[in-house]
Amino acid sequence: MVAVGTIVWLSSELMFFAGLFAVYFQLRSVRTDLWAQQTEKLNVTFAAINATVLVISSVWCQLGVWKAEKGQKARTGSLLDIKNWGMREWYVVTYLFGSFFIAGQVFEYAEMVHDGVTLSSDAYGSVFYMATGFHGLHVTGGLIAFLLIIARTFTTRRYTHANATGAVVTSYYWHFVDVVWIALFATIYILK
Repeated sequence: MVAVGTIVWLSSELMFFAGLFAVYFQLRSVRTDLWAQQTEKLNVTFAAINATVLVISSVWCQLGVWKAEKGQKARTGSLLDIKNWGMREWYVVTYLFGSFFIAGQVFEYAEMVHDGVTLSSDAYGSVFYMATGFHGLHVTGGLIAFLLIIARTFTTRRYTHANATGAVVTSYYWHFVDVVWIALFATIYILK
């Protein structure tokens, strides 16, 4: 039931982001001159590296899910023995990559503000910060969920299927956030 509820909730989140995409494309169709001018200020290379970090974090997350489904909450060998990592180690790496992504967004925002693109500067700034900002809030929510799941591995003696369910639904959310970012990245950075 938790998995089904999570999927239903993510469907509502999909509608929320669909609304943001609709706003973006509507404003873009009305103000093509503004879009041509402001998209020149985007650091596409940096954003591509940041997007790659987020996408790779989904791989680490999925490796953690597979370990959780096997009941392996933590590593069974040395920290350097990656093949024996458990869900905890993979989720810590996922958390670090997600945190790097958020730090990258903050850095990008600072660059954009320096270039005169702010939330209130024009329609482009408004929709850019709304779309990427709400996505960033969702990533932050995922990072908090990872911390809770990781903390749970320290409080349980035996990692059961019920414990693994939390890890699995967190991965659903994380993969969703990654797919949304791929769509946002393509829309904002590639379709200039």
